Amino acid sequence: MLIAIDGPAASGKGTLGRQIAAHYGLAYLDTGRLYRAVARDVLAAGASPSDVHAAASAAKALDPATLDDSKLVDGRLGEAASIVASHPEVREALLDYQRAFARQAPGAVLDGRDIGTVICPDADVKLFVTAGAEVRAMRRYRELSQAGHNMTEAEVLADIRRRDQRDKNRAAAPLRQARDAYLLDTTNLDIDAAFKAAIALIDAAMGRAGQAG
Repeated sequence: MLIAIDGPAASGKGTLGRQIAAHYGLAYLDTGRLYRAVARDVLAAGASPSDVHAAASAAKALDPATLDDSKLVDGRLGEAASIVASHPEVREALLDYQRAFARQAPGAVLDGRDIGTVICPDADVKLFVTAGAEVRAMRRYRELSQAGHNMTEAEVLADIRRRDQRDKNRAAAPLRQARDAYLLDTTNLDIDAAFKAAIALIDAAMGRAGQAG
């Protein structure tokens, strides 16, 4: 069972992804952490996220064991991650790892920007999770504040809008809803309601797939 979850920053897809994976007993991968880890390594080497060669080299050398690094939740790392993710060479370097993760038994849940369109176009179920920019900024601001990061809500909103524009307009794997993805707008939903809605969509989709088969 393979579930692909896409959506913009702070839409709630990560929290949903973890809960959905636990619900069905599947492995979970937040692919955004891959790009954050690449950005972390690029900056640690003293290079710029805009440096394609440095970013691609960091992506090829990335150690998946470091994806649990607590530094990856730093709000300011999101901008750098968005920049390195715009490089086709970086996305290509991380492609095999993501697809190998998706193929494991008994299945997996992956979330990101291009899971249903590029990484796993044949996923059993695809969700596109979104929410209004202001709501997403408020959620991310609260998350960062609780983690002790010093950013204003206005800064978070500006960061999210920049990332939205970059993600939607990049040449390589732009953020978009797959034609066969179910739209889940969480603007007016708390996490419990969003989780219940997601499970209902997945169960219905799998039921229809079973009947069709």
